[in-house]
Amino acid sequence: MNRRQLSIILALGTTQTLAWASSYYLPAILADPMARDLGVSPNWIFGAFSASLVISALLGPRIGRQIDLVGGRQVLSISNLTIAAGLVLLGFSYSVPVMAVAWLLLGIGMAAGLYDAAFAALGRIYGDDARGSITGITLMAGFASTVGWPLTAWGLAHIGWRDTCFAWAAAHLIIGLPLNYFMLPKVKGAKAALTAAVKPHIPIDRTMMLLGFVFAAAWMVTSAMAVHFPRILETAGATTVQAVAAGALIGPAQVAARVFEATILSRYHPLLSSRLACITHPIGAAIVAIAGAPAASLFAVFHGSGNGILTIARGTLPLAIFGPKDYGYRLGIIGAPARMAQAIAPLIFGLLIDVMGSGILIVSSALSLSALAVLFFIPKDRRA
Repeated sequence: MNRRQLSIILALGTTQTLAWASSYYLPAILADPMARDLGVSPNWIFGAFSASLVISALLGPRIGRQIDLVGGRQVLSISNLTIAAGLVLLGFSYSVPVMAVAWLLLGIGMAAGLYDAAFAALGRIYGDDARGSITGITLMAGFASTVGWPLTAWGLAHIGWRDTCFAWAAAHLIIGLPLNYFMLPKVKGAKAALTAAVKPHIPIDRTMMLLGFVFAAAWMVTSAMAVHFPRILETAGATTVQAVAAGALIGPAQVAARVFEATILSRYHPLLSSRLACITHPIGAAIVAIAGAPAASLFAVFHGSGNGILTIARGTLPLAIFGPKDYGYRLGIIGAPARMAQAIAPLIFGLLIDVMGSGILIVSSALSLSALAVLFFIPKDRRA
């Protein structure tokens, strides 16, 4: 890895950490105080957040196509401006309609500024050799919740949720925008590419549909666990302290797994990494089913490690199978069902937990195992 590539990884890793911390991970800390100020149930906040994820899913293919044409510099820079605008409007929200519009802007910003866009930008720069760079930025952004939640909580306690939104917006303008604009390279011939652009015909063939299912099933589990993990462990008999302590292990487990991917698994096709990642959650769930609450930490480690590798696979597996041509556009199409699943998973799992308790792990394990089974029907290479 040369110095230029390392600088791009460090820049994108930083901006991805900022983007995730100030958008996707924001409601976990601010939903309750926002709801109290607006005089509504927190479900209104989470509903608006889910709608923003749907918007992000719908815009994904278009964003990816734009990056294929002009590179990630412009798109990711615009995402900083859009997320900042959404955060400012969120801070000025005194009614539900204004809050909803703020999350609309944040959904657009997330479509242009989170992993899929960053992966597409790296694919545009490095082509088939983007795997190491993709792993590199996920190593850094794996700490987004570890960094973001404490900073947001500190802001809530000391300056209030509105000024916390303003502070995150300022960070996008002072840190994120310069890094994305000045560190990502210009794409030669971008204007000519836009002028001559013809929408590519990418058939939604069997392999595309199978990949879409794999990531949708996997991300439904990931999204549900991100919201309900402590609650599920408590229904399995863990105390609140045990559940929170176990949940704290997910982040480190993700990063450790990504290091393993970068050092050992990088020698193999991403299909192997994906298959290993899909089986870790069911293994952890089986351990909890057998040993009960004392095994909560082991479950967290298994779940976190699988989630860490799957995040990388979302970018590297389509690249390995289809190659760099129209990579961003293809990534947007494949990723759309996953973002939809992310949007609905917390609600569906919340309702099921009320009925099934810790038995919900049967459902999450079945989803993970179905993704694993489908991976065995996906070819290693579909390039023409």
